[in-house]
Amino acid sequence: MTQALIEKINKLKKDKNAVVLAHCYQHAEIDKVADFVGDSLYLSQAAAKTDADIIVFAGVFFMAETAKMLSPDKKVLLPCKNAGCEMADMINLQQIRELKAKNPNIPVVCYVNSSAEVKSEADYCCTSSNALKVVSAIGAKKVLFVPDRYLGSWVGNQLKDVEVITYNGFCPVHFGISVKDVIARKQENPDALVLAHPECQKEVVELADYVGSTTGIMKFAKESDNKTFIISTEIGVVERLERDCPDKKFVLVSQQAVCKNMKYHKLQDIYDALLNEQNEINVDENISKKAVKCIDRMLEISK
Repeated sequence: MTQALIEKINKLKKDKNAVVLAHCYQHAEIDKVADFVGDSLYLSQAAAKTDADIIVFAGVFFMAETAKMLSPDKKVLLPCKNAGCEMADMINLQQIRELKAKNPNIPVVCYVNSSAEVKSEADYCCTSSNALKVVSAIGAKKVLFVPDRYLGSWVGNQLKDVEVITYNGFCPVHFGISVKDVIARKQENPDALVLAHPECQKEVVELADYVGSTTGIMKFAKESDNKTFIISTEIGVVERLERDCPDKKFVLVSQQAVCKNMKYHKLQDIYDALLNEQNEINVDENISKKAVKCIDRMLEISK
């Protein structure tokens, strides 16, 4: 049944000139129909470079919004309309405006894990892989960072001459990873290297041998001579590393490190979305124009 469904999806992709994007936290089976797999911004950029008419984004709502903003002439579909992001939902347009009003004349850096409306009020966008570079390049003494307090604090700890004022948002999945989890896995696997996402709590990050984005973690693990790794991020990363590096051992730091929103999408949902061209994502034109500016500034810095 699964193989038949994969074949049907691939035929629909060809017939409708569509591409499928799969975030690293998706069920690994979705990679079988994906044209691109990776972090959210990379996926949107990759899709924008294609001549596809339709983008099916196996991710969450803010990712599909970003894809639409970077490909305004393409139809963007989110297979499951309920696939949201709890961190992105922690700040809205009114809240970011209130934060700016309380901290006037301070540049705002917005994590890509946020809505188009929130991005429209930011000066710069960033990802977990380039946040340090973006904040450093601004050259300001103070920076407002939304919505993730842990990524913002991690950046601030690296840049001693910049005060990073963080919003009180966080990723529940990474927040749920505890120091006890890391220590327990390390005791079970003393030769393992600990790889952690900067969305984790500070105490967890401090125990890591490497801190980076999902793509960064996967790259480090593949290129390292070490054979055992404790992965302090979402389970989807472990599933892909186990598939791609069968000669190495990957230990999920906690069985609770599962993003339910990312797991909504199944192959059947992708097929249905593409067949019926349903759950289309659109972004207000004025919001999009403003939001794209902060993304463009980030891309300019990241060259």
